[in-house]
Amino acid sequence: MIDINIIRNNKELVKENIKKKFQEEKLVFVDEVYELDKKYREAKKLADDLRGEKNNCSDNIGSLMREGKKEEAMALRTRVSEIDEKINEIEKSEELLLEEVNKRMMLIPNIIDESVPIGKNDSENVEIERFGEIKELDYEIPYHADILESLGGLDKDSAGRTSGNGFYYLIGDVARLHSAMISYARDFMIDRGFTYVIPPFMIRSDVVNGVMSFKEMDAMMYKIEDEDLYLIGTSEHSMIGRFKGQIIKEEELPISLTSYSPCFRKEVGAHGIEERGIYRVHQFEKQEMVVLCKSEDGMEWYNKLWKNTVDYFRSLDIPVRTLECCSGDLADLKVKSCDVEAWSARQKKYFEVGSCSILGDAQARRLGIRSKGKEGTKFVTTLNNTVVASPRGLIALIENNYQKDGSIKIPKVLQPYMGGMEMIKGRK
Repeated sequence: MIDINIIRNNKELVKENIKKKFQEEKLVFVDEVYELDKKYREAKKLADDLRGEKNNCSDNIGSLMREGKKEEAMALRTRVSEIDEKINEIEKSEELLLEEVNKRMMLIPNIIDESVPIGKNDSENVEIERFGEIKELDYEIPYHADILESLGGLDKDSAGRTSGNGFYYLIGDVARLHSAMISYARDFMIDRGFTYVIPPFMIRSDVVNGVMSFKEMDAMMYKIEDEDLYLIGTSEHSMIGRFKGQIIKEEELPISLTSYSPCFRKEVGAHGIEERGIYRVHQFEKQEMVVLCKSEDGMEWYNKLWKNTVDYFRSLDIPVRTLECCSGDLADLKVKSCDVEAWSARQKKYFEVGSCSILGDAQARRLGIRSKGKEGTKFVTTLNNTVVASPRGLIALIENNYQKDGSIKIPKVLQPYMGGMEMIKGRK
């Protein structure tokens, strides 16, 4: 949610931002907010003026009674009662007006950064940089699900019987490799000064509404029946929610956290051959980064965060690239975002394994997260980024470490988490 002062002082800027995001249907909300807010402030001023008049009347009643001017005093008492009724009526109007303003403000997208490329959808995202050399192989890489099954490490049929499409069993050394990636990611971020956190895996609706747009919520979140609880789609949700309604001492900023969680997503949308395996699933595990900082430090942290993901995958000898998200591909709360994509040795192209975002004070404003310093209280800036989400990270790992004999070479940094194992061999 943007600062309403931007609409009060420069609503054309807000409209232009909406056009850049190709959401012209939301232009009407800007004018509606402007007019509703104007009525709200007029009502508030009238109520304040009446309170001032009431205070003057109340002060004069005592003086008049002491002077024996009972009739004049009684007339003022009648006026005070009239003022109370009027104030009560105006306050109800204020409440309704504010509710209508906030309802529309929640639908107006955040102001994007000037550096964001303008484009309608993810097909117009812009490559920034590539990291690592792509290896030339003299053999074909099988489909990732076939590799995992040949290693005795994947069972989707049983998961289909227990849970339905979009679920899976990881087994044996493959399951261990999956956990090794997550554990290594945890230690990787701790070594970079981040505090490790395991958050709640369910959150209330007020937190959901604070961290994401309604459109995202409907497409992603699973709701617990008869409970005001949702399964998290990423630990960012509960990590940011932890600070809801809090005032943080400015000297305690920045707060840099890395969190582990299972994640649950509806994944409503197109499914094709790449979805036959474990690329797009309803349940996965992730190591995340979350930062709360001062607004002036936001972009510096943004660049640190995406570089952490690049460094993580490069330490596994996986080639990656960064892709700048265009305006039409940005979720409403985001100021700027980039994806980290890993090389698919089978498909001969990159695919998304992480996403880094800076949200300005949008989440903080919705959730009431502020910092207090010498210049008073301010809303904090929030950022989030994926270290690794498995099984997508696992797909990148096995494709880039697949050997001609069907085995998987384990990167050196993961071997301590695998009991010293250097290779996962296929079943005979």
